[in-house]
Amino acid sequence: MNQEPRDRIDDPAISRLEHNGKQMILIGTAHVSRDSADLVRRVIATEKPDTVCVELCASRYQALRDQAGWQNMDIIKVIREKKAMLLLANLMLAAFQRRIAHRLDIRPGEEMLQAVAAAEEIGAAIHLADRDIRITLARTWRAMRLRDKLKLLPQLLFSMGEAERITEEDVERLKQQDMLEAVLSELGQSMPRVREALIDERDRYLCEKIRSAPGNTIVAVVGAGHVPGIRRHWSDPVDLAGLEQMPPARRWTRGLKWGLPLFIVAVMAYGFTRGGLDTGTEMVSLWIAANAILAGLGALAALAHPLTILASMVAAPLTSLNPMIAAGWVSGLVEAFSRKPRVIDFENLSGDILSVRGFWRNKVTRVLLVVVFTNIGSSLGTFVALPMMIKLV
Repeated sequence: MNQEPRDRIDDPAISRLEHNGKQMILIGTAHVSRDSADLVRRVIATEKPDTVCVELCASRYQALRDQAGWQNMDIIKVIREKKAMLLLANLMLAAFQRRIAHRLDIRPGEEMLQAVAAAEEIGAAIHLADRDIRITLARTWRAMRLRDKLKLLPQLLFSMGEAERITEEDVERLKQQDMLEAVLSELGQSMPRVREALIDERDRYLCEKIRSAPGNTIVAVVGAGHVPGIRRHWSDPVDLAGLEQMPPARRWTRGLKWGLPLFIVAVMAYGFTRGGLDTGTEMVSLWIAANAILAGLGALAALAHPLTILASMVAAPLTSLNPMIAAGWVSGLVEAFSRKPRVIDFENLSGDILSVRGFWRNKVTRVLLVVVFTNIGSSLGTFVALPMMIKLV
């Protein structure tokens, strides 16, 4: 442990550590707490560190500093790169935090902004210590099973409603839990792999980034939920490169991706050869009806344009047999072109995500909802149609 400075600030949220002769002051915060923001500024002003580490990645740092950054988003590119669900989940997580902050009249991430401002005032270096949020969400998504993914969207929507009932006292209790973990706490109990990617991996990542930060005296500002994990891994080696890589797809997942469509086609072919034209035709009709109706209902639930609903119904029976494309991508692109998001939609995005209704009202988030809901409907159509087809054989 380091020697105590003359004007040392004592607070339960502060941990003092040492690594290779470096003095580390770790501050655990609540991400929407005014008290946390004040503590951060006071500690940095008193300790005058060489470096201030913040629990931000480059994209989140830019989003905090540049509130107009949403205007540069290319929604078509998001769909083509298969990142609609990841972006939608990210926006919902951000919405939960923003709604609490709005109720308490404080900017979301205020303690991080205060840390950056205080560092600039004393000429300290700013060190971004968190893993890219896109990698974290992608690794989390990869770790989830299908039924877990289906539970994710309702859980996130429910959490947004819960934010309305959170008081300032509740926020102070959030100091004992990371914001992302708080949103997904119920899911995390039944999905240890999600917790691993979302919380535990970031504990190790933050630990190594803080330890390797330049300077002799370092103040690190992180969510309080990460402090126990950082302390636990403080003396352990950490493979940063491994934590930044996408894990390979599981063999059974790759096999299912190609094997299920081939199995469905084989069932249809068997129906024609064994049961004749009538049985085969009935199988094909069941397949088309189940996929088209449920995909269309998914698009309708997202309040999609009529052309988008029609496109989803036409695409779903075909895309469900093609592992390289999904019905949601087709319907998302049709929606984006039918109701092309305007500049004002991107400008209003940060405000619209503060309400569930706003997600459906804003053309940007509605496109994302169309992609996700259509894909869910198409997937359900596959699992509804297949058993019915097999019974005909």
